[in-house]
Amino acid sequence: MKSFSTVTEYIKAQPVAVRKGLKELRSLIKKAAPKAEEMISYGMPGYKLHGMLVYFAAAKAHFGFYAMPGAIKAFADKLNAYETSKGTIRFPLDKPLPKKLITDIIKFRVQQNLQKELLKTAVKRSKKK
Repeated sequence: MKSFSTVTEYIKAQPVAVRKGLKELRSLIKKAAPKAEEMISYGMPGYKLHGMLVYFAAAKAHFGFYAMPGAIKAFADKLNAYETSKGTIRFPLDKPLPKKLITDIIKFRVQQNLQKELLKTAVKRSKKK
């Protein structure tokens, strides 16, 4: 497996036919979570904001969108048209990306991570008292 040091490098290394979708995913994430830190993790683009937020990757017939199990459960009723697993949604390469759904999932993940961070901070404060 080839290793990448930036998301731009990852996207450029993919087949031309999937680059547009990858750029679109990247743009949706940056817009919905502008403070998220972009990185390469597990060989694919990942975004961190008070912990891991989401990952994405290109596969042979789909874009893998790794939004974590809580998001898959929370959006289960809206994901019927897509193949999913515990923490993954597979968006077919030959169909337009569901921009609003992806944006909603990212915003949900931001809120999940912010809540987790607030709880962690509150626990730390209570231990100091």
